[in-house]
Amino acid sequence: MSLVGPRPLLMEYLQRYSPAQARRHGALPGVTGWAQIHGRNCQSWEQRFELDLWYLDHMSLRLDLEILISTISKVLYREGVAAPGQATMLPFTGSGGTSA
Repeated sequence: MSLVGPRPLLMEYLQRYSPAQARRHGALPGVTGWAQIHGRNCQSWEQRFELDLWYLDHMSLRLDLEILISTISKVLYREGVAAPGQATMLPFTGSGGTSA
């Protein structure tokens, strides 16, 4: 596990990934990531996967530093913690398409 990378998800979700979504395993999982600083649990699953894949395509030390700095701000101001009307995030049930 690293500081920055796609957040690890439950093992039960593995069989529900589309081939494009499974690409998120191309990087070590992280404590924080691009999806976490861009809405965290307020994003849909599809949006979170798209953000994870964007991170994979643009990984750099500079981007990791930007994510770490932004994470500190998000944690202090408690931004994006819960999806509207939910305590956290709804379970991932799979995606219909292979987009992302």
